[in-house]
Amino acid sequence: MIRPDLLNDDRLVGGVTTRAFAPPEEPLDATRARLGAEVGMAVASVGHVHEARVAVVTEAGHVPAHDGLVTAETGLLLTVVAADCGLVVLADPKAGVTGACHSGWRGTVAGIVGETVGAMRRLGAEPVRMRAYLGPCISAEAFEVGEEVAARFPEAAVVRRPEWPRPHVDLKAEVARQLAEAGVGQVEVNAGCTVAGNARFYSYRVEAGAAGRILGFVGQRA
Repeated sequence: MIRPDLLNDDRLVGGVTTRAFAPPEEPLDATRARLGAEVGMAVASVGHVHEARVAVVTEAGHVPAHDGLVTAETGLLLTVVAADCGLVVLADPKAGVTGACHSGWRGTVAGIVGETVGAMRRLGAEPVRMRAYLGPCISAEAFEVGEEVAARFPEAAVVRRPEWPRPHVDLKAEVARQLAEAGVGQVEVNAGCTVAGNARFYSYRVEAGAAGRILGFVGQRA
């Protein structure tokens, strides 16, 4: 697992899993249960429908038809999954509020990052105090898209090179920009690419239906 310093202190635990921690043959529920046991927390999980719906949770369990979770409860580990898409975990330690979201290209365009920050604010968090971590995801070099997808992103997130027949999207840069736009005080971006680093991370683009899933997780200790 990767546990960034930004989200790990006496009160918080957060980060992402790697292929070594979450083998593809293991059901996601079993992986989540092992993760919860390792950090000593109950686990809340969410689906990934590539939209911008965020649920407030107060207890363990699975929330389908959403891409984000927020909570003000201690001892509750929020988990989200992806294999190329962005995984964002956030915390405001002073307010005791945590959040996590799956930010694929559709969810990013729809504003899942801002919705997650907004949901945390409604629980008493302040963006300036928030710490955010964006885990490994597909890089601009690997994320070739069609013109119809590129047109949905700001120009600054679209990368064109003479040697590339089609545009590419810098998903990491756009998620980081949205976090900054939402006022998040501290942001850490993992440099890893799920495509180039497929030996360590899962990539749907490389492995298609055979890919496992990376789990992003964050929680506040009781």
